[in-house]
Amino acid sequence: MNTPSFQDVQFTNGYEFTQGTGYTLPEYAFVTPPELVQNKTLRHAVVIVGGGISGLTLACGLANLGIKAVLLDEDNTVGVKGASSRGICYTQKSLEIFQKLGIFDRIAKKGIQWSVGRTFAGNDEVYNFDLKQQSNFSLSQQPAFINIQQFYIEGYLVERIQELGSVDLRWQSRVTAFKQNKDFATLSIETPEGTYQLQADHVIDATGSHTPFHAWTGVGMESKKGDDRWCIADVRFDTHPPTERHTWIEAPFNENRAVWQHLMADDVWRIDYQMAPNADAAYISREDVVRERLERQFGKKVKVDIVWVGPYAYKSQCLTTLRMGRVFFMGDTAKIVNPFGARGGNTGVADADNLAWKLAVVLRGHADEALLESYNDERLEAAQENVKVTRRTARFLRPADGIERAFRNATISLAKQFPFARSLINTGRMAVATSVQNVKIQWRPGKTGALNDLLQWADGRLLILVFGEQSKASLKRLQELSVSGLPVRCVQVLTKGDSAQAREHIWDPQGHLQSACVSVPAGGWAVIRPDGYLADTGKSVNGDLIAAVATSLCL
Repeated sequence: MNTPSFQDVQFTNGYEFTQGTGYTLPEYAFVTPPELVQNKTLRHAVVIVGGGISGLTLACGLANLGIKAVLLDEDNTVGVKGASSRGICYTQKSLEIFQKLGIFDRIAKKGIQWSVGRTFAGNDEVYNFDLKQQSNFSLSQQPAFINIQQFYIEGYLVERIQELGSVDLRWQSRVTAFKQNKDFATLSIETPEGTYQLQADHVIDATGSHTPFHAWTGVGMESKKGDDRWCIADVRFDTHPPTERHTWIEAPFNENRAVWQHLMADDVWRIDYQMAPNADAAYISREDVVRERLERQFGKKVKVDIVWVGPYAYKSQCLTTLRMGRVFFMGDTAKIVNPFGARGGNTGVADADNLAWKLAVVLRGHADEALLESYNDERLEAAQENVKVTRRTARFLRPADGIERAFRNATISLAKQFPFARSLINTGRMAVATSVQNVKIQWRPGKTGALNDLLQWADGRLLILVFGEQSKASLKRLQELSVSGLPVRCVQVLTKGDSAQAREHIWDPQGHLQSACVSVPAGGWAVIRPDGYLADTGKSVNGDLIAAVATSLCL
């Protein structure tokens, strides 16, 4: 099937507002599914519903592990027609996942790297940070952040899935009905060539906040709709502001309301303006009103091309469970968060990475299906935390009269004078993953790699790192453990002073890998999951290592 190369897609230069399509998106052809060709219902191990960033990341993760799956999407493109560029900020952890999936280099070439953020109140800078200077970001081979329009990443994922095979991408395929029993789920699909049914062992719902699966499964939900109103303006300038994230808590050019300013790919800037709570969506999106707002911020002499404009309002919601029978919820079907701290799309990417390796381990027969329940345990906790954190930011940016407003006023006043108060400024708390950074390693002197290469080598198994020289007895024991039936791969991590007694070993001359594993002592070990998270560490190779492996697998 011939598809457009997404690296070449450009935004339009025309003015498109609210209902427009500010960007040119690729279109993918409908291919008749085998169920319609054979006129029969077929059974699939994994069916993913929804071709957004979380659904495509899961599909690519499964394809990368050689697991067959079907992805259904009711549209024939990536992104959402007429809905701007949506997410734009991608964290180091997401970028590490994309590197593992084989699309990071394209993202880095197209997107904008940044690490410095500055926050202003009026004309005063009250807070700033540089993530490059923070140890929890500085060791990875990926930058702290890259800004890029979400549809680019989705397009790269589609192309990578097509390269890898294993996953059947079915466009213009809308799920119209669903039911499940103790053995399988049945989905009814509507297509341009007729309707059909398929069966699935596992169904992953990644269709977004308006998914019908919420009603079909009866899952519980906690929801809160805010009254905060914002207006996005995606624009291009003839001059270039600094390539930093700038936020204003009180912007003098926006009636002392908040403003966000980010550079994205294609020299397009995302400007978010906080509006009055009762603002009229049609009015704040008018071209003359948008231009007046931009002139107040950048001056009348700056030439501006408007790529896309659209208003939006915040809401937050979180399901009470991320698994209902054979259905797993991820991304925006699992939770909706206020867009502060880059916790929306990045959370969906982490959901997908978490579930991909667990499905692979179970479908390969290496672990019991009980392992899949840990997806709900881990990702529901993450979803609840993200909802809580972003709600606090929303309250800081639009405080209620009384104690909330008094607290914000006092915080701003103190932050202008005293460093201790600057950490209380809340324009979005960045999530910090508890995974091991994708640090540089050496396969041998002169040949470098990274932790992700080791995870690829482990091929969906748990990775055991043993630091320092081991006795022959310990090495023999590790080799026996690596073939004991558990999905484990072991490797010895050596420094310059060590000799290479192990057949499978790597070099960590600067000790970065050891530091990234929470400074495991020499002779100690670390267990790293396929999604890069540190499962456990220990001081010596003995019985506690085997116990840790079993715990990490939920066995």
